[in-house]
Amino acid sequence: MRLSRITAYLSSLLLAAGLTLAGASAAYSADAEQAAATGYVALGDSYSSGVGAGNYDSGSGDCKRSTRAYPALWAAANSPSTFHFTACSGARTTDVVNSQLAPLSASTGLVSISVGGNDAGFADVMLTCVLNSDSVCLSRIAEAKQYVDTTLPGRLDTVYSAIDAKASNAHVVVLGYPRFYKLGGGCWLGLSETKRSAINGAADYLNAATAKRAADHGFTFADVTPAFTGHEICSGNSWLHSVNWGNIGESYHPTAAGQSGGYLPTFAAAA
Repeated sequence: MRLSRITAYLSSLLLAAGLTLAGASAAYSADAEQAAATGYVALGDSYSSGVGAGNYDSGSGDCKRSTRAYPALWAAANSPSTFHFTACSGARTTDVVNSQLAPLSASTGLVSISVGGNDAGFADVMLTCVLNSDSVCLSRIAEAKQYVDTTLPGRLDTVYSAIDAKASNAHVVVLGYPRFYKLGGGCWLGLSETKRSAINGAADYLNAATAKRAADHGFTFADVTPAFTGHEICSGNSWLHSVNWGNIGESYHPTAAGQSGGYLPTFAAAA
């Protein structure tokens, strides 16, 4: 069933290239209706739970699930037959496997997930780069890339295999991470261009590794980079929080606009 859905999605992209805007919108609506007819489960880390978007569900505790996060927005717009939102701030691959998969079943038709950034030490990379020199920052990024090469693929395989085992009929959409900085932008203070460029490159590196593992499992990788282009930090219209010393956990996470304008349409196009 997964292969037929992927084929249908690819076909819709080819058709959209030659259709009018109205025709493309109709095809998009049909895809959304098909996905909504089945159960939807949203897994993953803080980029899926909605950290940075505010308006958190008090019942979600430290997981900080936001009603402004793309899973909640998509569910509100499409009314899936069931909706389970288990994504959690700080989640690593092991947390997804151990704590988030219970709602999955053979009747689950749609799954979304973002995971891997915490495994690769994203938060420590950013803290290192904010507080230290270019050379120390670049060294920490190189260390993270080595982890992405040697350890992360196996951890992603474990997560993806567990999802497939519990929800073998589901169409699984794996979402990546945005580039964080507009190079040559309007920031005169803060990180150097060397650091900003290296951080962007690290996001691309993580996305490439994640996309490969997703493809090998027959999942769809949804790249949010195009949607965030022009809305990076230093762009003048950022959809990402910069360093927020008053609420450090929201630093380098999408704002509500980043969820609704970046993640939501990217996910919806792939769902």
